[in-house]
Amino acid sequence: MGRYPRRRQRRLGSKLREIRDALKLSQSEMVRHLGLTDEFTRTNISNYEQDEREPPLFVLLEYARVAGVCLDVLVDDRIELPKRIPSTPVHQPVAIRSAKKTTKKK
Repeated sequence: MGRYPRRRQRRLGSKLREIRDALKLSQSEMVRHLGLTDEFTRTNISNYEQDEREPPLFVLLEYARVAGVCLDVLVDDRIELPKRIPSTPVHQPVAIRSAKKTTKKK
C-alpha cells in the first residue's frame, strides 16, 4: 500500500441508499436483487450506505446495472443520480475485440 490513503467518495453511501429506496427494497431484498446472497448480508449493505465500508468494484457494478446507470454516476460525486431509477444509461457499453497478432516480415 502507498503512504497516503486513497481518496473516498463522499456521496457513494447516499447514492446506494437512494437506489435501494427507489427500487423499494429492504437491505435483505437488495442483497438478493444484486445476486450476492452467497457472499453478502444485510449488514454489508448497511455498512455501504452509512459509509462505514466501501463496496468492492463488482458490487458497485451490480448496483449500476440494477439502477440502469453507468458506473461513473455512482462514483463521481459531481454527477447526480437520475430522477428515475431504473434508468437508461447515457453511455453504451463498448464491445472490445481481440487484437490481431501481427508479425513483421523479414
